[in-house]
Amino acid sequence: MSEIKFYNRKPVPVEMHKVKIVQKLNLLPVDQRLEKMQEAGFNTFMLHNGDIFMDMLTDSGVNAMSDNMQSAMLRADDAYAGSETFYRMNDKLTEIFGIKHLLPTHQGRACEHIIAQHFVKPGSCVIMNYHFTTSKAHVTRLGGRVEELVKDEGLVVKSDLPFKGNIDLDKVKACIEKEGAENIAYMRLEAGTNLIGGQPISYENMKEATDLAKKHGIVTILDASLLQDNLYFIKTREESMKDKSIREITRMIADLFDIVYFSARKFGFGRGGGIMIRDEELFHAMEDYITMFEGFLTYGGMSVKEMEALIIGFEETMDMDIISQGPIFINHCVKELDKLGVPMVTPGGGLGAHIDARQVVDHIPAEQYPAGSLVAALYLCGGIRGMERGTLSEERNPDGTEHIASVEMVRLAFPRRVFTLSQTEYVIDRVKWLYDHRHLIGGLRFVHEPKTLRFFTGKLEPVSDWPEKLMEAYIADFGEEN
Repeated sequence: MSEIKFYNRKPVPVEMHKVKIVQKLNLLPVDQRLEKMQEAGFNTFMLHNGDIFMDMLTDSGVNAMSDNMQSAMLRADDAYAGSETFYRMNDKLTEIFGIKHLLPTHQGRACEHIIAQHFVKPGSCVIMNYHFTTSKAHVTRLGGRVEELVKDEGLVVKSDLPFKGNIDLDKVKACIEKEGAENIAYMRLEAGTNLIGGQPISYENMKEATDLAKKHGIVTILDASLLQDNLYFIKTREESMKDKSIREITRMIADLFDIVYFSARKFGFGRGGGIMIRDEELFHAMEDYITMFEGFLTYGGMSVKEMEALIIGFEETMDMDIISQGPIFINHCVKELDKLGVPMVTPGGGLGAHIDARQVVDHIPAEQYPAGSLVAALYLCGGIRGMERGTLSEERNPDGTEHIASVEMVRLAFPRRVFTLSQTEYVIDRVKWLYDHRHLIGGLRFVHEPKTLRFFTGKLEPVSDWPEKLMEAYIADFGEEN
């Protein structure tokens, strides 16, 4: 992809697609946004989508399909068993990853469940560069534990480090020596690391880490859910990869792993998931989990129409023009907010732009969920739905105390091929206003706290009347209808 240059203005991202189908957006008046936030228990997951202007909660299952993806859905072979659609999907994934055996699932979370069910035993250890909420929950539910071994510099919020998702090889060696290779269920590398800002992992680091694991007989697993963005970063930031095609880089990465799994809600622009297994014996050993938990082996909880769309989506993932769109728009958002003084996670990663909530609302104690407060405030001040990625997304320690997150962020996800530049500029404007009025934001406390993955369905309340005071300041600047 060549960079588009401008003659008489500053460079801005250019959408490499045209819009053919639109969905009307709704910006509620200020007083109604406060009412909706109260009804949702100050949890953006519990908001109705019709009450949201800019939905930046996630990039999962909300990406725009292309015309070719939509048209492909018409040729789906609808069958409970033996669908030709499945075999076409299997062939496409084999072509891309070089791995023959596919277990289909309804989404990435099901992949995590099945992998954990097969490998994790009570007391066993799973090595990760960094965890994702559900990947960790599946391990701990079965009595295992996660060792996060990302390099220390990867947790430095503001830096210019190109691959903050890299695993620390010295930490890996120490972990293997301490635990014993026989007690390590597997090594999972996430490309890229969701909870620390969508930060990528380099090809070189993946190779060194998997070589080390294989030396000790440890199973190597790639979470490829966010691989689209990671491929872009490897090609643009890793010198040895600049002359290789996206297809070549993808195959080189896949060759390092025993298992590759993905959420197609991200990786393929559609909905679904899959586990690709190199060893045939292991593949057959894991088949029963599909028929038990997901469905038959040739659909695994997916509709065949979605599968046909994904076949095209996987191929589109090999197109640099297409996969560059997310990172380029995210980088624009991050750079502009950084220029305005808003503390951001830098460099811009994949998935979304991430605000450093710990710095923005440093007056809110960690136990009052600063990122959760900030994300609620953002909806109040702009109808923008982001996601908390901090202490609220963690689970309590066994003794009931809070497990304080290593980073405290608000994620503004950029669903692929969805938002325009003007919408991005609106988000930048509202975030800046909120930053300038950050002293008005207060903390939250739980009124309903689920034991597992509480951030999805828990409900909270403000510790004071700070939402009303924030709204007063907003109305003074923008009026009641904005």
